[in-house]
Amino acid sequence: MLGILIRWIIMTVTVLVISKLHLGVTVDDTGSALVFAAVLGVLNAFVRPVLIILTLPLTLVTLGFFILVINALLFWFVAGLDFGVHVAGFWSAFVASLVVSLVSWFTSSAIAGGGGEKTVVITRWDRNVVDLHKDKGNRWE
Repeated sequence: MLGILIRWIIMTVTVLVISKLHLGVTVDDTGSALVFAAVLGVLNAFVRPVLIILTLPLTLVTLGFFILVINALLFWFVAGLDFGVHVAGFWSAFVASLVVSLVSWFTSSAIAGGGGEKTVVITRWDRNVVDLHKDKGNRWE
């Protein structure tokens, strides 16, 4: 639950920073950014996977580039719902969604990483279990 709250706040701050960078995105106030980030997060969690599956052939042909287009279209769509975030056009939404995606990816990896220590568990049906993790020197044990 805390991870979701942290991601939401970071996405809100990211949207506010994007609006200050003059990338064609404007935000009326902080409350608008909070609502926008919440709706965008929900759509990214539930609608985006469906869109990716539906456009899988196009995504494969474009070597994954079309996922960036899906992100931009979702960003543009949520801005069009008039929560107080306004986007000048598709390319503004594209650049803004790229920034949001990078920050979201970095945030998710930082939160999920738990301080940089990764654990890998390899199981093979009912056979032995191998538990690997990185030590402080970034070596696998």
